[in-house]
This record gives sequence, C-alpha cells and structure tokens, in this order.
Amino acid sequence: MKKILTTFLLAAFAVSSIFSAGKVKRLDDSKVVDLNGYWNENDVKIVCETLIEDCISSPRIAKFEKTNGRAPVVILGTIKNESAERIDTTIISKKMQTAILRTGVLEFVADASERGELRDEVKSQADHASEDTAKAIDEEEGADFMLQGSVKTIVQKEGKKSIRTYYVTVNLTDLQTHRIIWEGDNSDAPVRKYFKQSAVKL
Repeated sequence: MKKILTTFLLAAFAVSSIFSAGKVKRLDDSKVVDLNGYWNENDVKIVCETLIEDCISSPRIAKFEKTNGRAPVVILGTIKNESAERIDTTIISKKMQTAILRTGVLEFVADASERGELRDEVKSQADHASEDTAKAIDEEEGADFMLQGSVKTIVQKEGKKSIRTYYVTVNLTDLQTHRIIWEGDNSDAPVRKYFKQSAVKL
C-alpha cells in the first residue's frame, strides 16, 4: 500500500513540475490575439469605441445639459449577457463609464455593487469622524439616467466551420419617466468571427 501511495505522489509531483515549467511570454498590446474565436478584450475595445462616440454626441444629452445647466448624472445598470457563451459584461459597462467620464459629457454615481461599502463608511463617519469632516447621511446625489444593455450572438455552423456575430446594444433611460434618452448598437460594424475546428491528432 505504501509503495502504491509513494508511486502516486511521485507521479503527481512529476505532472505538477511539467506544468510549472511552462514558459510565460508577455504579449505586445498592439497585437490582436484570438486563440479560440470567442469574445475577448479586443472585441470589448472595438464595441466600446463605437458606442461611446455615439453616446457623447447624442442631441438629447446635449439638450438635457442646456435645459438643466449641468451634465446628466448616470448610474450603471446591468448589461445582460444573452449570448451563447460566458461573457463578463461588467467589463463593457466599466470601460464605457471610464471613457465617458473622461469626456466630461456625463457624470456617474456609484453603482449598486459599490454603494453598500460607501454607505457603511458614511455611517462610520457619523460615529467616529469630527463634525467638520463627517459626511451627512441621505445626501447622495440621485442619478438622472441608468445605463443598461445586452450582448447577443448569432452562430452559424456548417460541419467544423462556424461564424459568430456579436451584437451589443446599450441605452440610457430616464429614471423619472423611463423614457429612453439614447440607444446605440454596433450593428453597423458587428464583431464577426470565422472559426474552423482543427482535427485532433491522437
């Protein structure tokens, strides 16, 4: 029994040594790497650039600022993954938020995943910080619009060949009236990928 256990442990160690001895190569950011034809960071970049430009040039957003004398305040909602694969859509929404903030066209407040920690800190300040520096409870700025959207895919297959087309739609909705202020998609320049499965050699 001891001999079997020893043999098993040595084999496990040998396998782990093989994997740990693999080489790591740092990739050039300017090169597009697409190993399997699925959604990747370059697709996020392409889609976000298209949608952000469309968003910040919206005449309704410009009208809001002219009417109210300030930029609209936005809160991130959910960009739903309605595709056939696993996609972390928070990467899309956060990249859009970062890029739009830099333009100054829209302002953002913390989203639902962030507010709990912020509110806990404000409550803590009420008990422990000086009156001059403690932030008041119930003084948060309310958002005017919510940014939401979806990612969908159309997959065509023929034998070992497939084409995946990704459609991303994002909108800004007025929280008071639920009127859609802006909506954009990448239908004019969809992300389309051709993939051919290679034969597996045994």
